[in-house]
Amino acid sequence: MLYIIGAGPGDPELITVKGQRILQQADLVIYAGSLVNREILNICNSEAKVVNSAKLTLKQIIDEIVQAYQQGLQVVRLHTGDPSLYGAIGEQMTELDKLNIPYEVIPGVSSFSAAAATLKKEYTVPEETQTLIITRMAGRTPVPEKEALHSLAAHRSSMAIFLSASLVGEVQQELLKHYQEVTPVALVYKASWPEEKVVRGTLNLLQKMAEENNIKSTALILVGEFLEKTGRSKLYDGSFSHGCR
Repeated sequence: MLYIIGAGPGDPELITVKGQRILQQADLVIYAGSLVNREILNICNSEAKVVNSAKLTLKQIIDEIVQAYQQGLQVVRLHTGDPSLYGAIGEQMTELDKLNIPYEVIPGVSSFSAAAATLKKEYTVPEETQTLIITRMAGRTPVPEKEALHSLAAHRSSMAIFLSASLVGEVQQELLKHYQEVTPVALVYKASWPEEKVVRGTLNLLQKMAEENNIKSTALILVGEFLEKTGRSKLYDGSFSHGCR
């Protein structure tokens, strides 16, 4: 059996209980080497074969899986964060479906969740914003025009921008088309890792913040009033009755 597992944002203890159990049982672990914290691999069986996929092509990854599957081995494809977000698992599942290889996807904690936990903030603020936009700046991987950053910024909701720290100047310019200059922003570098770094400021200073702190990659850009404001929901209001508690 093949399992596609989200390893979490970096802290080895943020992998799910189910993901940890299956990782302990795996005969072959193919992990995303540039992003997964290697300490998580300490969970693996000492006899397991561990393969870094950083230099592998899609075909080579699938070939490794097929060979192990045909031998009756348990295989784990270990991705960072939650594999459904920028995990490139769709193309892998397409190939597995063609080969009739069964698999199960086990979700993980995303870095945007870990970043909010570090900041002790809630993306959805009552009477302020009830929407979180998760997106990225166009780079080597294009973004559909209708999802251009300036178009999404028009909503002025909470925003978590992935894979864009190297383009922070362009991100700032796009966001300023709709957000005010003093909109709160945060750069969260390697959320939940030992070397985690948080830099907070306002949108007009975003590029300067990144440059002064040498943040060029592996960082989330968080934008929105949620970074400063809190609200009060109706969930535990004594005068409000409902069945959602």
